[in-house]
Parts: sequence; C-alpha cells; structure tokens
Amino acid sequence: MNRRDDDRPLEVSLDVSAVPADPAGAGRYTLDLTAALAQRDDLALHLVSRTDDEDRWASLGASVTVHAEVPKARPLRLAWEQARLPQLLTRLAPDVHHSPHYTMPESAEVARVVTVHDLTFFDHPEWHQRSKVAVFRRAIRVAARHAEGLVCVSESTARRLGRICGYRGDMRVIPHGVDLDRFRPEPGGGAGEDDAVLAQLGVRRPYVGFVGTLEPRKDVPTLVRAFDRVAAAHPDLLLVLAGIGGWGIDDVDAAVAAAVHRDRILRPGYIADGAVPALLRQAAAVAYPSLEEGFGIPALEALACGAPLVTTKGSAMEEVTGGAALLFPPGDAAALAGALDMLVRGDANLDVRRRRGVVIAARYTWPASASAHVELYRAVARRRPA
Repeated sequence: MNRRDDDRPLEVSLDVSAVPADPAGAGRYTLDLTAALAQRDDLALHLVSRTDDEDRWASLGASVTVHAEVPKARPLRLAWEQARLPQLLTRLAPDVHHSPHYTMPESAEVARVVTVHDLTFFDHPEWHQRSKVAVFRRAIRVAARHAEGLVCVSESTARRLGRICGYRGDMRVIPHGVDLDRFRPEPGGGAGEDDAVLAQLGVRRPYVGFVGTLEPRKDVPTLVRAFDRVAAAHPDLLLVLAGIGGWGIDDVDAAVAAAVHRDRILRPGYIADGAVPALLRQAAAVAYPSLEEGFGIPALEALACGAPLVTTKGSAMEEVTGGAALLFPPGDAAALAGALDMLVRGDANLDVRRRRGVVIAARYTWPASASAHVELYRAVARRRPA
C-alpha cells in the first residue's frame, strides 16, 4: 500500500532556519506560509529551526513540532543542511520536506519541494554579495534538476527558471498571500490608531512611503532622486524610507547625501509588522521602484491598504498589481517623479485605481497559498516510492 493511502495527516518537514529576526521578502514568505500551514488539521508540521529561534515557531500550535538544531551562522547553516539534515529527515521520515529558500538537502531520501523566488543570482549578480552568487546559482540548478517539486512564486519567475535552468520536477506557480486582517483600507482600532503609529515613528503627512530592505535591487537611489525632483513643488512632502540597510547601503547613503531636500527624507529603520499597514494607508503615495522581484508582496500589501501605488514596468509587481498601480520604466527617475507628482496631486483616476487595488489584493490570501502548497506536497508524496 502507498504510504499516503491512509487518513493520517500528511507529515511535512519545513526548513525555517533562514528566517532572520526581522524578516522581509523570502523570510516573510516562510513565516506567513508556515503560520497558514499550522492552521490546517490535515498536516503534521516538523519545523527545522536555528538553535536560537525555537520560541518563535513553537508558539504556532499543537500541530507543530520544532527541531531547533541548526547553527546560527549562514556558512555553518548551509553545511549543516547537507551534512546533518539528511540524518534528521531519516529519523523523522516525513512524507515531504520543503526547503523554502533555494537550497535543499541533496542526499536526503525523501520527496523534496524547493521554492525559487527569483533568478537574479544569474542575470544580476551585481545585486548580491559575491559570496552568495556562486552558492545560490548552484543551489538553484541542483533544485531544478533533482527536486521532486518546485514552487515558483510568479509566472515571471517560472518562465525565467525554465529558460535559465530548465527543471525536472513538478513545478507549480503559487503566489504569496496578503494578511487581509492587517492590510486593509481602514484601521481596525478606529481613526486614531494610524495617527498614533505615525507619531511613534516620527512621521507626519503628507509623505511618499517605501517599506523594504535597502539593497541594490530595490533601487532606492532612483526613488530618492525622483523625490528630489518633485519636492520643491510639494513643500510639505516627506519621503519615508522604512527598512533595514542591506548589502549595498552605501549607494542609498550617497543618494540621500546628494539630495537637495535631504532634510525631508526620513529613515526610521526597520519598523514592526504592526506599524506597516498604517504607514502604507496614510501615504500620499507608496513607491516600489524595484528593478526585479520574484513576486512583489509589498506592492499587494499597499493595494490592500488602498494606497496610491507606483511601481516598475516589466516586473513581477506589474504582473500582480493588474492595472491598479502607476508604472514607470525601471531606473527612470524622471518618469518616477512624474508618477509621484500625479499621485500626490490626486489625478482623475486615483480613486478608481485604489478601489481596483483593494479588489485585486483580496484575491491573494495565505490560506489559498497554503492549500496550493499542500496540493503540491501531496502530489510529490504520492509519486515517491514508499
């Protein structure tokens, strides 16, 4: 009998060891997906975490068992994945192991699913630390050749994976979700809730908002230059750059230092998850000038809040925003400045785009994303010999 012919919960191990203390991007995906999976009664989750991170995952519920065995440092973590994780998986004997961040235990005797977020390690290595490029190029190629299942987070990522690497396993395009309980046009706690959050952040209206890691692919310097172009026409307008400094932060620092209106650029650093919806909701415009994204969840979160949004043409964010955002060519500060000016002034179609954005964002939920992941887990588990 195939091991999945009974009615017991599907046993899934999930590697959550790459999620940082302050998650963004792929870390946020892993955290939110895991929380959604933990709500299901048809799964038994084994979470493989860092030794210093057990408490965060143990709080997800009774269906979750945490194995806090992974070293803290990234080089040791990657080595542990290849040398020790296969042994742990042999003991646990899950039906499926999911690696949500490119790499996978290559010698493990278990059905493996790997998430590929984007292919920028291949076509834009300059956006990454040099030490990461070779590691993750190899990891993506290995996953494409050997993983039983592959998750691509957008059609754009799936097309690029096919062109650059090809793939052997069962590949599914599974979008991220949006936490619609938090990201909504109106605050749940009343009109004063957002005001209190902005006051704590030291932010006043009107402002252009950006939330994300300050790293090369986000192209924050172009946003700074675009803001500088429109700031004189809007003397009360601020630019708020919320997020931690990633690799390449020097370019952001230089752009801010060179800005004529640098005294109106606020950098509050990483802001807590609970503060992000208020910052998006109350913005005169939200800008995501990213040169490339695997999916673009920050754009959808902005739309869910009813925020006026501008983002880049030809990106995954154009794919998911479905006509609800203004678009500009990547890297074009003049075009971005024009779009910001339109949004701040309140162009004729602004309300239509805002309403459309709320509708589009509502299509993307974490329970739906989790269900699609589980469908893939079951498919690869059925094909794996017992």
